[in-house]
Amino acid sequence: MITALNLINGSWQASATGKFSTSRDPLNGQVIGRFSDSSAADAKNAVDAANVAFENPQWSQNPRLRQMVLMRWADRLEQNLESLAVLLTRENGKVIAQSRGEMAAAISEIRYYAGLSRYMPGHVFEVEPGVFSTILKEPAGVVGIIVPWNAPAVLLIRSLAPALATGCTAVIKPAPQTTLITAAIIQELISVEGFQPGAVNIVSEESFEAASYLTASPEVAVLSFTGSNITGQKIMSAAAPTMKKLSLELGGKSACLVFPDIDIASVASHLANAATIISGQQCTAARRVLVHASCYEEFKLALASRLKNIRVGSGFEDGIQMGPMIDVESANLVGKRIEEAMALADEVVVKGSTRVTCAEDGAFLTPTLLAHEDCKASFIQEEIFGPLVVIEKFADESDAVMRANDSIFGLSASVWTSDGARSMRVARALKNGTVWINDHNKLIAEAETGGYRQSGLGRLHGYDALIDFQEIKHIYQNVGVLKQ
Repeated sequence: MITALNLINGSWQASATGKFSTSRDPLNGQVIGRFSDSSAADAKNAVDAANVAFENPQWSQNPRLRQMVLMRWADRLEQNLESLAVLLTRENGKVIAQSRGEMAAAISEIRYYAGLSRYMPGHVFEVEPGVFSTILKEPAGVVGIIVPWNAPAVLLIRSLAPALATGCTAVIKPAPQTTLITAAIIQELISVEGFQPGAVNIVSEESFEAASYLTASPEVAVLSFTGSNITGQKIMSAAAPTMKKLSLELGGKSACLVFPDIDIASVASHLANAATIISGQQCTAARRVLVHASCYEEFKLALASRLKNIRVGSGFEDGIQMGPMIDVESANLVGKRIEEAMALADEVVVKGSTRVTCAEDGAFLTPTLLAHEDCKASFIQEEIFGPLVVIEKFADESDAVMRANDSIFGLSASVWTSDGARSMRVARALKNGTVWINDHNKLIAEAETGGYRQSGLGRLHGYDALIDFQEIKHIYQNVGVLKQ
């Protein structure tokens, strides 16, 4: 049994309520640990500690120290990568290879921002003789980070690493399903030489009291959230009175545009994997597959075959490609929505499982493939967070782009063609924050990601992610000129 306490001002401590909630293995429903079930009072204590740490210039104004802390943290995580990956698979259910890849990506991201922490340049210009304007980029203050459960390591790091690099401090509110892995990752941070107690705090909970406090508190300068569009809207509304900076990555409905000049077998295999990554519980997962009419039937059969043959089971078994959903409740909710979609679809190409009877059997669904013409159908427009794929037919490039852009979302898409000019032409026309060419789900530390339209605000990853955690200050000074 693992116990995850709150982390406040460098000390692991129980919540003010004294209550605990349990963390369960989605493979079999077994309890693997417990975590503090906190209240707004705990969140306030964490924010107060983060504010005190931020006011210490030895942290907020010391980029060389922050760089060394980040680098040492990455080294410790790398030394413990395997044990952390195992814990991630136990708590989340994803295939162990995906957990190892997620931890490696998180470590890479920390090192990337460690390098950037010493490069926060402003600029100075003389607007008229003896009159200077100095532009500084300063850390915004305390950052509230609300972390989802689907990729809890890398989605934590992509907010926390740039926040720390700029000189901010943070309060983390992990998802209740993956609190244990969050605490284990942060334990490696607070153990390194030079870490400032209070610079990073954790408040865990089963409900939303602590998260609501972070959203509404005037002492929190930035709120970074990854999750659903509906929750993102609620956060925007609750944060409006304090006018805090928001970094929101919300839902997606990734369209994959397949042209006839591709290898059908190879692309079908790629997209089957892209659709079932983390059991389809990823915002950028392949959800819509748009195929040129000339190869539509052949591609539909190939994709159906690949999805039928996805191996579903324990994330620790060799050859398994897809683990369980995060929990029984989510599996049955997603399964119900898939059943509703099947009733409306023009064709059910692959009918996957949609019901989980008990936690002991595992929260397993299997992939479903639907074919449908009307791109305004609810199950095409709305994000269904699980292994559901819809295949659609298009006539030409313009038709493909029109269908793909007919969405409230704009997080990611992919274009599959051997025609280089077409790939860039179509990618340029798509209204998405990320477009992959002949690939899907490639997210790297160096390249900014984020969404158009209702897929969110701001960007994470890359150099521009620093902007979400900074304020820009203009200092004006008239110093005059020397008199000759």
